[in-house]
Amino acid sequence: MLPQDPAILLSYVNTKLRDCYPSLAALCDDLQADGQALANKLAAIDYHYDPERNQFV
Repeated sequence: MLPQDPAILLSYVNTKLRDCYPSLAALCDDLQADGQALANKLAAIDYHYDPERNQFV
């Protein structure tokens, strides 16, 4: 289960992307998460996925 607080979610997702997953799609697949919902939640705090960096910036 992913954290609900956007700031904690950001930290959690970026750590997982850095340490465990080559892409956001791989993370979402493995964790059975809705990638669009996750991106929307982080966009609400002005963070967007950068595939070249494989992180939300």
